[in-house]
Amino acid sequence: MTQFNEKIALDPIAQTNVNRWLEEAYDEETKQAIRHLLEENPEEIVDAFYTTLSFGTGGLRGIMGIGTNRMNPYTVRAASQGVANYLLQQKDGQEKTVFVGYDSRHSSQLFAEETAKVFAGNGIKAYLCKHLRPTPYVSFGCRYKKCQAAVMVTASHNPPEYNGYKVYWSDGGQVLPPHDKAIMAEVNKIVDLSMIRQVKSLEHPLIERVEEEIDQAYLKAIESLQMYSEENKVHGKELRIVYTSLHGTGISLMPQAFKQWGFETIHYVKDQILADGNFPTVHYPNPEEPEALSMGIDLLKQQNADLLIATDPDADRVGVAVKHGGTIHILTGNQVACICLAHICEALTQKKQMPERAAFIKTIVTTELFKSIVEAYHKTCFNVLPGFKYIAQHIHEWEQEKNGYQYVFGGEESCGYLFGTQARDKDALLSSLLVCEAALHAKKNNQTLVDLLNSLYQKHGFYLEKLLSLQFEETKLDKERMAKGMQKLRASPPTSIGGVEVIRIEDFQTSIKTELKTGKQEFIGLPKSNVLLFWLEDGSKIIARPSGTEPKIKLYCGVKRKGFHSIEEVAQAASQYADQLLSEIQNILKS
Repeated sequence: MTQFNEKIALDPIAQTNVNRWLEEAYDEETKQAIRHLLEENPEEIVDAFYTTLSFGTGGLRGIMGIGTNRMNPYTVRAASQGVANYLLQQKDGQEKTVFVGYDSRHSSQLFAEETAKVFAGNGIKAYLCKHLRPTPYVSFGCRYKKCQAAVMVTASHNPPEYNGYKVYWSDGGQVLPPHDKAIMAEVNKIVDLSMIRQVKSLEHPLIERVEEEIDQAYLKAIESLQMYSEENKVHGKELRIVYTSLHGTGISLMPQAFKQWGFETIHYVKDQILADGNFPTVHYPNPEEPEALSMGIDLLKQQNADLLIATDPDADRVGVAVKHGGTIHILTGNQVACICLAHICEALTQKKQMPERAAFIKTIVTTELFKSIVEAYHKTCFNVLPGFKYIAQHIHEWEQEKNGYQYVFGGEESCGYLFGTQARDKDALLSSLLVCEAALHAKKNNQTLVDLLNSLYQKHGFYLEKLLSLQFEETKLDKERMAKGMQKLRASPPTSIGGVEVIRIEDFQTSIKTELKTGKQEFIGLPKSNVLLFWLEDGSKIIARPSGTEPKIKLYCGVKRKGFHSIEEVAQAASQYADQLLSEIQNILKS
């Protein structure tokens, strides 16, 4: 048994896991790396082995490297064996099939291939993408091939050192309770390599490489969702678009999709078109971050184009920048959601195609303007917890009901949206096309997307949202600090923020909504989650929640103002007020 130095011996779980990796049939290169870290960086060894990567929002996500707490071929095989075991327990009489895709990150293709080989080793047919493809494509492919599950190897827009393993169920939505916990239980049973069954080669009858058939089916499905197909066909080339895939998967299908929708004047950010897991031109490949859009904005100015479209590495989120009055405006995820929503609602209403029981979904951290727009069309808006899997859950449940709600559009503030039901995860390709269609429709009336947004503010009131992320390290100590901060906010909640009284607190961990003036309590009919929502007397809201995918606590603030004369003035005042509210919550968490 390997002897640990004093610091490592403090964590018996890490000691047990390291011994197992050194004594079992792990490859010699991995064992040498462990021995090196034992001598040179014992703290890293503890962090890499003190726990096992757990399922978060739909699967695994973590830093790549050796160890039970890292993404590597061994943890991916164990996860795949756990999924396979659970699938084989489902006695539904169906042949077991799984769809597997991957993004442009380092080791994504390797992890996807290892996944397919484990499924095949368990007698489960794996449809493996020939090349990198977007996340919504995998959700679509799962449904199209009528698979029982799907796996997408991606860490979305996380930094380059991360990778992930997203699990989807037969409806194409990310795995939900009870399946997620049951899969994790199966993964935890994999305590040595002998429990993993895997074929040796990808050249196996149970592994089928797919691409052309799914490409065409997916593109056809989203092509049918145009609101103004004739206008796009005739005038689409008049819209000047800049596109960047931020070194990710969007480039695999976006050019063909643009063409099918009639958009032909596309300028590509050439330095960001090649898939590259280092994401060399950006600090973070996240279209929510203005820095990630800088090269696209430069090209937007050079080409005097109308708008910039930027998709993240797995093409499930989209960032948008618009030229308006000689100035470049970067739209927020909330603003893009509302522009797409209003565009869809207006078109469906004009064409008399709005379903009678149309339903729209937003997350609790998304702007309340979304709800106001839906209700203006006398339709129903539902709130769900952060995580697109909860939107997919509603779609699936409504499909099982007779005369139930009919899902139309859903969105979240973090730049993720889905129109239609052909996929069950946010789709940056389709959303990009909708944004372009809305921009073209506005351009025909000598307007921009900023004009559309301002008209929504005039009708519904001015809404401003801000996000403050309290960043922590991916370490055991910092995870404990995050937990203590949330415990403190929950145990001693503020009664006023920014000098404005808190009138209601919604604690999604206890599922209790409390009216502070009366003490009246109500049940919150959503899954339990470590989220706190504070409603202020002036209609503002503040939300605190730990991220499900990154070591940070996210603070969301939403402010509403009515009866304003100038967009610029109300925006400045609302922004300062939001900063004040966020600062006070931050101080409580850090005190």
